[in-house]
Amino acid sequence: MSETQALFPELPQGQQQVCATPGAQTTQATARVLVPNRVQMEMRPSNLESLLAEGHRARLVWGYVVGQNLSGLYAKIKARQGGSGRSAIAPEILFALWLYATLEGVGSARELAKLSLEHDAYRWICGGVQVNYHTLSDFRNEHGTVLDELLSDNVAALMAAGVVKLKKVAQDGMRVRANAGAASFRREDKLKDYLEQARGQVQRLKREIEADPGAMSRKAQAARERAAREREQRISQALERLPEVREAKQRQGKKPEEARASTTDAQASVMKMGDGGFRPAYNAQYAAECETQVIVGVDVLTSGSDMGQLAPMVEQVQQRYGQTPEQWLVDGGYPKHDQIDAVADKTTVYAPVPKAKKEDGQDEHASKPGDSAAVEQWRRRMASDEAKAIYKDRAATAECVNAQARNRGLVLLPVRGLTKVKCVVTLFALAHNLMRMVALAPELIGLGTGASAACAGAG
Repeated sequence: MSETQALFPELPQGQQQVCATPGAQTTQATARVLVPNRVQMEMRPSNLESLLAEGHRARLVWGYVVGQNLSGLYAKIKARQGGSGRSAIAPEILFALWLYATLEGVGSARELAKLSLEHDAYRWICGGVQVNYHTLSDFRNEHGTVLDELLSDNVAALMAAGVVKLKKVAQDGMRVRANAGAASFRREDKLKDYLEQARGQVQRLKREIEADPGAMSRKAQAARERAAREREQRISQALERLPEVREAKQRQGKKPEEARASTTDAQASVMKMGDGGFRPAYNAQYAAECETQVIVGVDVLTSGSDMGQLAPMVEQVQQRYGQTPEQWLVDGGYPKHDQIDAVADKTTVYAPVPKAKKEDGQDEHASKPGDSAAVEQWRRRMASDEAKAIYKDRAATAECVNAQARNRGLVLLPVRGLTKVKCVVTLFALAHNLMRMVALAPELIGLGTGASAACAGAG
């Protein structure tokens, strides 16, 4: 035993240091490091308010939400003072969670429920109130009317503040991938077979439960019954959709017997997407003011074509705000002659005139036999340099609004059915307008107008 080992017997052999001498072997010492200790108790006094900096986007969302008229949401709450039952979650919390989640690109109710437990911003919005994904999903899907009214109130407040003047509006549609697979589309004969099978399954399940009620838990029984009923309902909806699909096929010059509908989402339609492929989708329509890029109108279509959607959106804007813009900008997919006639007394349409065929040898801007006065004026108007300059604002507005929606996650719809899809698309419009309000009129949500407000809007 060496002298060092005798003096320090507890010293590990690996930590022994030997002076280097020529020709002698050197032993390297073991590295000394700090390792994690995850059982050590810690005391960190803090509150939710201290988690977020001033001007955080979650605070902007909450400031906007608490200033809205949510009486329509409160009217549907069954729990009342003095009555029995569990207290409901405040609508402000659910609305703010979905608005913030939309801005952050989160569209799943399950993911949002998880974030409300783990992420500081979502925890701050909840303020200690626990939410589950069922409650979040139901809130988004069942309050489409209230969300639509909030959109009107939002734009009306900006108009009252003099920010939105509603002089020039651009409309455009974008096809959003439906939550349905291409293989779920079936023709009528297959759908009838599936419906008969689904009804048989529902009856068999009822007989099994009646024969042995204790074979499975009540929760499992309810889940199986619900799944069987929902499948039967989806197939029935697909059969009901077929006549509409047949009419669309006839208009396109295709065989009506080729009509198919989805057993997953009966209202979804196969559309040609931006990449040239064909997939189940919905056609989301946005109308935005050109000067501010504030969305003033929202609609969702089950058809991939924009033809015939000009007049309905003009009518919607008029009903919302009691007036129509002086100028309405659309691309070449909208200007059907009857649509131009329908809005001639309400607004001035700016849209490209279809080019004349080379063999005709005619000027497309010249009047043609059968043109109404409104169509003739539209042709002449679009030949002018002034109209061409005005029309340039269409892409700068509509394409930008659509791109921002895409960036926030409006690529694949998280829900099924036209009603639920309309709720999601409206929620994207509200989130978009919220950020426009922060930039254009921050005082409407309790912010100043200085550099700090601008930084908050960019955060």
